[in-house]
Amino acid sequence: MTRLSNGNQVIAALANDQRGALKRLLAAAAGGGGFANDILVDFIKVISSELTPYASSILLDAEYGATASELRHADCGFIAAYEKTEYDASTPGRLPDLLPIWSAKRIKELGADAVKILMYYDVDDKPEINNIKHTLVERIGSGCIAEDIPYFVEILTYDASDMDVTSREYASLKPHKVKNGAMREFSKPQYNADVLKVEVPVNMNFVEDYTSEEPVYTADEARAYFKEQSEATHLPFIYLSAGVSAKLFQETLVFSKESGSTFNGELCGRATWKDAVAIFAKEGEEAAKAWLADQGRRNVEELNDVLVTKASPWTEKVEVN
Repeated sequence: MTRLSNGNQVIAALANDQRGALKRLLAAAAGGGGFANDILVDFIKVISSELTPYASSILLDAEYGATASELRHADCGFIAAYEKTEYDASTPGRLPDLLPIWSAKRIKELGADAVKILMYYDVDDKPEINNIKHTLVERIGSGCIAEDIPYFVEILTYDASDMDVTSREYASLKPHKVKNGAMREFSKPQYNADVLKVEVPVNMNFVEDYTSEEPVYTADEARAYFKEQSEATHLPFIYLSAGVSAKLFQETLVFSKESGSTFNGELCGRATWKDAVAIFAKEGEEAAKAWLADQGRRNVEELNDVLVTKASPWTEKVEVN
């Protein structure tokens, strides 16, 4: 875990495993239509080479990110995603689909410092659906124990009715879904998770003082949800940015700390590099590198500055031998 953290034992990680979302962003920036996977790989390589000097670790997928992992800064750790992009849409329940030729053993041999699995999870879904998910997370955890490699479990919550997770309706459900689904369930010992990568427990766009609309949560209610989320696990946990702006994500981390949360870092992707996608697609690699060296670097470093005073060391929750 030390390999994945900064000097304060906080995880200040960069995410670039969003294959499906990234393909759509690149295609839209290029004016629509398809494009070769090597363009996707090239963009991932640019992110790895340009931004990892300022991150404690980077999350890449084993499918398209292997070459990019070799371009990361020498002091930057490597977390490898084990799942295919998004989920298996051919069956109900948003079941994960693993990369078929990879295992914890092979991911470690690739040079990764940790394994990550993404799970879409609705705590209120049918027991037979959730049991499949529980078993899969357990199975991967056992493999990570056997290979002595840290295990990151990422949970994205949703409602099985398929309501829009950005909606006001879902915002009222989100604290329960995150606390009782993401946090409590996957903190159980049978999963052998080392770190939880999770959403914040509210939609900040519906928090009092953060919205021009009628809020779903008062500021005090939102603070209580952040504190309850933190208290729902004994494990280190880090926040994902969910594609929000860099500014809002930084403000959210401050709000979390002021609420009494003991989060242990972040794994942030699009909030730091999203604006480089259109530049890469329209103006080319060198123009994208120039933007990343300037604004991209500032986005990462400003986030790092927030973590210095707001994130708690993961060593406060895990005994280090």
